[in-house]
Amino acid sequence: MSDWLPSLNALKAFETVSRHLNYARAAEELRVTPAAVKQLVGKLEDALGTQLVRRSGRGLELTVSGQAGCKMLASGFAQVREAVDVMRTPDMRKRLIVSVEPSFATAWLVPRLESFREKNSSVDVLIDSSMKIVDLESGAADVAIRFGPAPQGDVVAHRLFDEQLCAFCSPSLASGPRKLNAIDDLQHATLLHWDLSEFNWAHATRRWMGWQPWLKDVGADHINPTAGVSFSDYNLAVQAAIAGQGVVLGSLPVLHDLVEANLLVCPFPERVITDIGYDLVTTRRAQRRPEVQSFTDWIVAQASAQAAGIKIL
Repeated sequence: MSDWLPSLNALKAFETVSRHLNYARAAEELRVTPAAVKQLVGKLEDALGTQLVRRSGRGLELTVSGQAGCKMLASGFAQVREAVDVMRTPDMRKRLIVSVEPSFATAWLVPRLESFREKNSSVDVLIDSSMKIVDLESGAADVAIRFGPAPQGDVVAHRLFDEQLCAFCSPSLASGPRKLNAIDDLQHATLLHWDLSEFNWAHATRRWMGWQPWLKDVGADHINPTAGVSFSDYNLAVQAAIAGQGVVLGSLPVLHDLVEANLLVCPFPERVITDIGYDLVTTRRAQRRPEVQSFTDWIVAQASAQAAGIKIL
């Protein structure tokens, strides 16, 4: 076996293309032009004497040779990033990147995070609050909290909560002049909506969300599901509900703390239990790191305690 290696830039360009199967998206991640990415991949193919990527319809696909090396390259670059992090932090502080969608981060994770940091003072936590689904194998994040069907593939997944969808409003609105006692009272209430297009959900997840499917599932599809006020950000819809401006559809497990604080109430007993939920997801490689295992143990314990009605610090 030869000790010669192609250009690391060319290898990185191919590894990025192998994940996106798109030159433009790979270029966006690498912060170069698509032409530059294509040129680097071409140089790598010339150096190896074999084709790695080819056109397939309007997209790209990997050849047999490309498929043979892409996973090992992804693992190798992830280890390089870990090595750089260690060299960047000579005091041996550990860094943990958590990818989580904004509403879960705001309502559930961030209020509890201090208890993790108190027990793991040598771990610096970065919360990557975004709707983007990151590639854990590439090392873009160490763990992710994902919402939807149980994750498939070569990942380590821990179910935190099964989803329960309920209607929420402020206590003052529920007991106000137009009391909200029964589901039919929604006919006279302002429904708060959010833009589902911002969520990168699969169809299996999206079909549960929104007022129309929820009202149908609870037997109240005679109520107009489209009237009300819409927001581009779900957190704004929740804040509007807290301010008494209307009724928002939400997750009982995620909004649990706001209910406990009497900022929100569930005025109706109707709820929809779905086949989706919230999972902590990581890779087998990342799970071997002590800080990832500590975070996993901590968040699973927090979720279990909430389900059991126990407050832990």
